Amino acid sequence: MMDNNAATEFRVFPKTWGAEYVAVGEVRFRLWAPGQDVVMLRLDGEDTEMTASRDGWFELLATGVSAGTEYNFVLADGMVVPDPASRAQKDDVNGPSLVIDPTNYDWQDTDWKGRPWEEAVIYELHIGTFTPEGTFRAAIDKLPYLADLGITMIEVMPLSQFGGKRGWGYDGVLLYAPHSTYGPPEDFKAFVDTAHRHGISVVLDIVLNHFGPEGNYLPLLAPDFFHKERKTPWGAGIAYDVNAARSYITEAPLYWLEEFHLDGLRFDAIDQIEDTSEKHALIEIAERIRTEITDRPIHLTTEDCRNVTFLHPRDEDGSAPLFTGEWNDDLHNAVHVFATGETHAYYKDFAESPEKLVARCLAEGFAYQGEVSPQSGEKRGVDSTGQPPVAFVDFIQNHDQVGNRAEGERLISLAGDDRTKVLLAMLLFSPHIPLIFMGEEYGETNPFLFFTDFHGDLARAVREGRAREFEGHAGHEGETVPDPNAKKTFEASRLDWGKLKSAENRDWLDFTRDLLSQRSKIVVPLLGSAPGGTGKVIETDKGFLAVSWQFPKGRLALVINIGETAKAVPDMQGRAFYAWPKKDHPDRVTELTPNSILVSFEAL
Repeated sequence: MMDNNAATEFRVFPKTWGAEYVAVGEVRFRLWAPGQDVVMLRLDGEDTEMTASRDGWFELLATGVSAGTEYNFVLADGMVVPDPASRAQKDDVNGPSLVIDPTNYDWQDTDWKGRPWEEAVIYELHIGTFTPEGTFRAAIDKLPYLADLGITMIEVMPLSQFGGKRGWGYDGVLLYAPHSTYGPPEDFKAFVDTAHRHGISVVLDIVLNHFGPEGNYLPLLAPDFFHKERKTPWGAGIAYDVNAARSYITEAPLYWLEEFHLDGLRFDAIDQIEDTSEKHALIEIAERIRTEITDRPIHLTTEDCRNVTFLHPRDEDGSAPLFTGEWNDDLHNAVHVFATGETHAYYKDFAESPEKLVARCLAEGFAYQGEVSPQSGEKRGVDSTGQPPVAFVDFIQNHDQVGNRAEGERLISLAGDDRTKVLLAMLLFSPHIPLIFMGEEYGETNPFLFFTDFHGDLARAVREGRAREFEGHAGHEGETVPDPNAKKTFEASRLDWGKLKSAENRDWLDFTRDLLSQRSKIVVPLLGSAPGGTGKVIETDKGFLAVSWQFPKGRLALVINIGETAKAVPDMQGRAFYAWPKKDHPDRVTELTPNSILVSFEAL
């Protein structure tokens, strides 16, 4: 059996599931499979029966095991399955798992102490479409570019092994294994290691609310892993109150943070993590992370359509004992209607006076703070005015809001260059934490489409379901929706780095670089001590808004006009220091022409 002292030679926090080195050459294999009477371990081609316990666990300690050894579990009927807690796959989600030695990588980031949250400028990227090669190694080559731009944090879309070679990552089924198409675990470690040497934090989007439709053998191994009566939009709900299932889910975030030296995690769609336990699984996860990882700041963000704040309390010193921030979909949705006039589907909630809702988001956090949603007819959200500005992660586009359009259009294609630049400047001068989506910094116009790599009946179901989803949406008929399984859909979603050869896209990049430089000098120093209740709406009108914030160290204000007529600049209580289109004397601007922004600051 495992010796705890020996285990710390390999891991600080040994995990309950999977293949773990416990001493040199000794690996403990552990699987929860109460749905099976007998389980064999197939290790390097040889089958050995595992020892079963009454509570459904199967275990085997093997000696002389080298890193990279292939293994599977073999069921009584001869079916061969991968390890649900595999640390790496040889190839696809259904094939052999690989034994991974976590000590094999020689980390160089020993001096890395992380970065404070208020400095975060998040760059969301998808490994498979970020570069032509679509690998961790290829992404490493772009890190100097991101550092020079002023990016301080990369958010990587989900990496857990999913069915097929192509996908967004939200259909992961082996929650501990980096998707093999992108490269082995050592390559992702090298990506994080190199990012740290460039001064960039790395966080990972992690999905704990469901499993994908291909390669999920848990219902066969352990039917009680899922609630029979509870469903999510993507399938069976996970039984977070069952000990073995809970350990699998709650240890996964720690594994990614510990194994890959990550600086944080983004938790996808937590409103679908329904847990009736005395302590909610998410709170347990956050508390364990805060207790067990203390050598660097760990930043934990959530996505939650409910507009709640109970997971994001602040201590007296402003620190976050649980989760650090929340993705602010309200800001995006209000901006989208403000910029495009589209009011279909969930944009219906933002159809009336979108400029007022954008301004409220900037000043207070959420647009909906207990008001009735016109779309659902139900109340949504809670008062968010007490939250500090840095509790909100804002964006004007991201993978979801671009990719969940039928044709995957980016905002620039819908609102035009000038209007999009104004909105990007608004985002980056806001005291909330900004997130930009890969390519946004240079005006990328390639779409980001929904793509998968399924086959047979599953491929047909996804294709037909996607077409039905968009019938009548924003002028798109179902038959025009790109086939998610077609390789050309994936290829169309890649960034076109060749655009940086054009003067227009280089100007876009310089525009973004200047904004980030201004943010670093003016906005970031205000945020570390920023409490809630700092924002105030000065004025709104059609296509026009002005908002201010008062912090212990200074006053910040911005006014934008994306309307059709010029508007007078209201009293902003500070000296204007930035204007776009560029002005030699921003402080002398008294009128904003269409598609322009003015920002002021006053030190206190």
